[in-house]
Amino acid sequence: MTTPHINAEDGAFAATVLMPGDPLRAKHIADTFLEDAEEVTNVRAMLGFTGKFEGQRVSVMASGMGMPSAAIYITELVRYYGVERIIRVGTAGVYQPDLQLRQIVVATNAVTNSNMPELIGAPSPIVATPRMLDVVTEVAASNSVSLELGTVFTSDIFYEPNDAARDRHTADGVLAVEMETAALYSVCAIEGAEALSMFTLTDHLVTGEHLSSEERQLTVDEMLELGLRTAIAADRAV
Repeated sequence: MTTPHINAEDGAFAATVLMPGDPLRAKHIADTFLEDAEEVTNVRAMLGFTGKFEGQRVSVMASGMGMPSAAIYITELVRYYGVERIIRVGTAGVYQPDLQLRQIVVATNAVTNSNMPELIGAPSPIVATPRMLDVVTEVAASNSVSLELGTVFTSDIFYEPNDAARDRHTADGVLAVEMETAALYSVCAIEGAEALSMFTLTDHLVTGEHLSSEERQLTVDEMLELGLRTAIAADRAV
């Protein structure tokens, strides 16, 4: 079966899919971490791969930027390809002054300025799958990876007209801002799949600090490996 946006064959995807926004990051994951990786879809250059990590089958599929794009791929993966869980692996901007760049954040829940969750009838609040939170916490602890868990803001706007949203969410204790998690958690709740989002903090929106391109890649790789280990641990625990 193919869909309007995915040209993979039936059975091409593993039960768990890692989902970066960037198609080139999807390729990087496949090239760097997966054994016997095969490209399974490339419609609109939105790349997807399936291979093995530590002997266990896993897939990676890009989402593009923003909730509308992500919701398309999430829906088609779960509804038409039988994907059981999706782990978003991305980057985010920091809202809390005491959080440091390079920190890995896991989104327990999301708040958003988008009306998509309401329009598609998603449950409220917008939350991660509890079992997946348990799995990633255990995997991080066993691999000595520092995690910060909390609320993220999923925004429809990258270039905000002023600092009002940042100031409000910082005051409310929101950890970071990104553009896809609310779509992931909402669509998966409706479609009956498990969902988890994790990020590397790369841009500090309070202090103005930013990671260089080289620092981003090296730091993001630690988060990507955590995502892969969480994927195989979640599969084994079913």
